[in-house]
Amino acid sequence: MVAFLWWREEVADRDLNLIRDAGFTWVRQNLHWVDVELYKGGFDWRYSDRIVRQVQERGLNLLFRLHGLPRPGWVALPDDPALPVPVEDFADFCGTVAARYRGQVRAYQVWNEPNLAREWEARAPNPEGYVRLLRACYIAIKEADPDALVISAGMAPTGTGLPIAMPDTDYFIGMYQAGAAPYFDLLGVHAAGFAAPPEVSPDEAATNPAYGGQRFFCFRHTEDIRDIMVRYGDGEKQVAITEMGWTSDPVHPEYSWFAVTEEQKADYLVRAFRYAREHWRPWIGPMFVLAIADPDWTPDEEQYWWAITEPGWPLTVVRPAYEALKNMEK
Repeated sequence: MVAFLWWREEVADRDLNLIRDAGFTWVRQNLHWVDVELYKGGFDWRYSDRIVRQVQERGLNLLFRLHGLPRPGWVALPDDPALPVPVEDFADFCGTVAARYRGQVRAYQVWNEPNLAREWEARAPNPEGYVRLLRACYIAIKEADPDALVISAGMAPTGTGLPIAMPDTDYFIGMYQAGAAPYFDLLGVHAAGFAAPPEVSPDEAATNPAYGGQRFFCFRHTEDIRDIMVRYGDGEKQVAITEMGWTSDPVHPEYSWFAVTEEQKADYLVRAFRYAREHWRPWIGPMFVLAIADPDWTPDEEQYWWAITEPGWPLTVVRPAYEALKNMEK
């Protein structure tokens, strides 16, 4: 499950207990460069050390999502328009993190949704630029902790083109053509369900207007991405779904058209795990549910509506999806 453990120790304790008690074994936590490396070589490890300790105490696997935006104040925007941050500086950060947590952090995800300009410092998405960043970070992480897994960035499912975005399938093809294959252990994928139940195929999503009329408007769009892996000779690796879920958003028009009820969300998430278990073995790896809510989220934020728990502290309120996933066969 995705969680937000950074600022408040007592909330992190509660949310990690929720993950453990639901029978889940992995947690994904953001590790933002700006929060850790305050100046070149000057690190503040207070929060990340505490999170690693809390996760270890519960016997869970930790995935740190390493992200470089917003840039730390000391980091200049590169002259190269293909990149949002200097490759060497960000790779140094990744390697230093991996060295500090050698043998303690199971996996690292390098960046998030670089196929969106808003996640690429408002620059046009560039698969070749991302592969340069990924390669440097992979080498740095593996030199520091050879046993740590490196997961490539999950992409946003989208049909929007340049310069605002790039469809995820086009981006993955661009990555493979730029030589990405040696530089990740699992391919990161985002698997939103949109309006479709989890069993709906990409062909059906593309031909049914109720589902959006595009192949990426379904959970099984993951299969299209898997086909790209196989086409480029990378079929021995697994896919890690670093975000998955359905939204119940009635507020934001760009999301509310595919909103489901909280009860449907619960049903669809369980069925998604069941479908993956029955149809995607052995190539499916960890699958991360979005999300145990950040305690400060409000209904004005779109993330609020993807969550499987209610935000807040100290009161703990779970949504139907949490209970369904807890009771799901493991």
